[in-house]
Amino acid sequence: MQTDRDAHVEAELEQARTRGPVRDIVIPPCPELLRQLQAATAHGDPDPAELERIASSDVAMAAALIRQANSPLYGLKQPVHTVGQALTVLGQRPAVQLLTGFLTRQALHVNSLVLAHFWESSTRRAIACEHIGLQLYDMDPGLAYSFGLFCHVGLPVLLRGVRGYASTIAEALARKDRTFTETENANHRTDHAVVGAIVARTWWLPAAVAVAIRLHHDFTCLNDPRTSETVRHLVAMGLIADHLVQQHEGVPVARDWLTYGPACLSHLQVGEAEVELWIDALHPAFEAVSMP
Repeated sequence: MQTDRDAHVEAELEQARTRGPVRDIVIPPCPELLRQLQAATAHGDPDPAELERIASSDVAMAAALIRQANSPLYGLKQPVHTVGQALTVLGQRPAVQLLTGFLTRQALHVNSLVLAHFWESSTRRAIACEHIGLQLYDMDPGLAYSFGLFCHVGLPVLLRGVRGYASTIAEALARKDRTFTETENANHRTDHAVVGAIVARTWWLPAAVAVAIRLHHDFTCLNDPRTSETVRHLVAMGLIADHLVQQHEGVPVARDWLTYGPACLSHLQVGEAEVELWIDALHPAFEAVSMP
């Protein structure tokens, strides 16, 4: 259920898009095939024939689906060669997630060394968020996956649409005196959390996902009863998921985790020992992530 804070964030995003600095940034439209995929899954499990039609509509996407089914994660004795076979091996939900990620990546493609591994990390974050969501009785793991996948999509959009943003990323990563989003706002009067939330709204993702993307660096929301519980859960699991991915990728522990990690764990009533178990449990799925 939407709360006062959620409604305020949505109004803020609308103002930023129509009258703020974001109005001049090109937000790519939702890909048509992704619209069709959203429509097919809007009311539960999609019709298998419709899912196969969508997956077969793009040669590269079909190839990605087949390649994933043939990955060591599934341990097939005989490789699959058709989209239909791949869908059977993967199952509907993993297949929909793979197709969503592929279409998002194609729509927001950017050639940049500073985002060289962006989509691998985004996919791993989504997998981690879904895994955490499965541990919580009142969290939809599909919603958690969508949040994890789209959490940082503002970065490639800003990189494509704003002059000098690559330098801003380098500066924001290097500075110790202010946060990443503070550096973005100092240089461009907006940040990737705002832009990512606008992408989520433009692409008809659930409102809670858009609001959580907007707030994913604002950890004061964890103790704010004006923010919906779903949004607070997503923000907390997002930082935990980032930590899980960073541990897998050998990235130094992030400042946000050192500062806010304990609060996120406490919010979800998760212990550090459980996080260690998740790192091990997610290793095979993380290893299976590869971008074409």
